[in-house]
Amino acid sequence: MSAQTKKPAVPYKTKKGEAYMNPKQLDYFKNTLNSIKLELGADIDRTVHSMQDDATVFADPNDRASQESEMTLELRNRDRESKLIKKINEMLAKISSGDYGYCDKCGVEIGLSRLEARPTATLCIDCKTLDEIRERQVAK
Repeated sequence: MSAQTKKPAVPYKTKKGEAYMNPKQLDYFKNTLNSIKLELGADIDRTVHSMQDDATVFADPNDRASQESEMTLELRNRDRESKLIKKINEMLAKISSGDYGYCDKCGVEIGLSRLEARPTATLCIDCKTLDEIRERQVAK
């Protein structure tokens, strides 16, 4: 399970009449984002140590090619994770500024369920859907 999709132990439960992005909700998402960030950092550290430990020079070209292929895949995954850490830092800054949880395009609430599924979401479901439709049309 990737860190992006990993759910916190206890999902946030809204209370009746609770204001959207109140301090309790912001604290919940701040903790969620920080725990994902810590997990990603630990994965990156493990990969670096693993690559240093596994840096064997194989005489057989096939073994060497397999090792290089595995390392390339690991580095690509770590690059993706470091980009996610950058995105998490941006979301933490949005929490601090009071902008977290609102769509970057139209300004409406992204929604707790969407943020629960993807804490780094910056677009509401409608704007994201429109973006995906535009992307498919351009790709044709």
